Amino acid sequence: MRPSDRDAQEHHASHPLGLIRSACPGIAWPAAPGVDGAQALALQFQLELSQWYRPEQLQELQFRQLDALLRHAHATVPYYRERWSGIYDPGVPLTLERFSRLPVLTRRALQNEFEALKSASPPPEHGAPVETRSSGSTGMPVRVLKTPLSDLVWQGIMLREQLWHGRDLAGTLAVIRRTVEQQESRGWGGSIDAVASTGRAVLLSIATEAAAQLSWLEQHQPDYLLTYPSNVAELARLALERGTRLTRLREVLTIGEVVAPEHRALCRQAWNVPIVDAYSAEEAGYMALQCPGSEHYHVQAESALVEILDTRGKPCAPGQAGLVVVTPLHAFAMPLVRYVVGDYAEPGPPCSCGRGLPVLNRVMGRTRNTLVLENGERYWPFFGTHRFTDLAPIVQHQFVQKTHGVIEARLVTARPLTPEEEQRFTAHVQARLPAPFEIRIAYVREIPRGAGGKYEDLVSEIGGGES
Repeated sequence: MRPSDRDAQEHHASHPLGLIRSACPGIAWPAAPGVDGAQALALQFQLELSQWYRPEQLQELQFRQLDALLRHAHATVPYYRERWSGIYDPGVPLTLERFSRLPVLTRRALQNEFEALKSASPPPEHGAPVETRSSGSTGMPVRVLKTPLSDLVWQGIMLREQLWHGRDLAGTLAVIRRTVEQQESRGWGGSIDAVASTGRAVLLSIATEAAAQLSWLEQHQPDYLLTYPSNVAELARLALERGTRLTRLREVLTIGEVVAPEHRALCRQAWNVPIVDAYSAEEAGYMALQCPGSEHYHVQAESALVEILDTRGKPCAPGQAGLVVVTPLHAFAMPLVRYVVGDYAEPGPPCSCGRGLPVLNRVMGRTRNTLVLENGERYWPFFGTHRFTDLAPIVQHQFVQKTHGVIEARLVTARPLTPEEEQRFTAHVQARLPAPFEIRIAYVREIPRGAGGKYEDLVSEIGGGES
């Protein structure tokens, strides 16, 4: 059905790309974009179509791209040629069953075999490879090679996320993340600026004290805020205490950490705006984006093949948590075939929005951020930390599993807790655990963020973590 003229006018006025940036002097509309903008728009046109493909159509296209990647990896990467001997034959048609026989690539192998994982002849049309490093938030930083082509795909998924959520790209974006100098720039960066006329971006280091962060936000009154979920919670609690209003804020964008229900609730309570999360890794790119109509995630099947595997290496059923294994489909300078990211996630059933992209109900985070029970099972507790301030004057917290029966609760408090407050806090935590644990309270002056500015509120010191 053809939309009415009125509908078309309203769509144009509200669409983030209502006015595409033109690179041709004197031509404002219809725009004549430059090379970068034209590539981004061409990719976006395909992404707009493919999101509605049926799952079997998406898988067929994925395997067409995957076949090209595996042939390249087998021919030019020593690591795979050696380890796939007797398993992979480029002369035999690729199937899901054959692909699932390939060994996984661990994070430790990526660290130790960097040179052997390089392609001896990456396609020159992809551009010159550039080395990039992960933040090392797990204590195991890794290096990978990327090309301008793989970056184009990364930027394309980023632009898709903006369009999915209907953001006003002319607004102000505030970014608080890993250490950067305080600065302001014209434009949001990357392919977004190549395609559309964007507003200003203001940046601040995550190392800045929370009270100063909130004052900075109050000064700039951004339309959108990008930061880590734990930082959102900290800022929201402080805003509620101080009565700070961010009158123009429309949405909070989060990356890098697990988003808990309490983070979303605090954000709503403080500013009456939603959290929109994106699941990515420096070495693998965007893996999943939050659905525009719900809080679960859509796997970005056009850029990555994501598997959720159980302890036997078999695909998990919807609702069953498993290990995230990803194959970026356009990483030809250093192919990462069946790379174990180190996270756990839970697949879900098809989405009511109609997109054929696979669904993740939730992302639970790193292996080291789970409790390990005596039988070897892992558990992702939700401690209801929004209630901590009701129980006692707790400023910051971190739980560290020392043994199968002992958890150390590291607390930063406004004052020493009374015995009654300690008892209430301990009872609250124990009630949310799957087995009896002794809770040992340790008072500390500060709980620092890790590498890359990320924060871990639960860490297990029991072995058997990421490898």
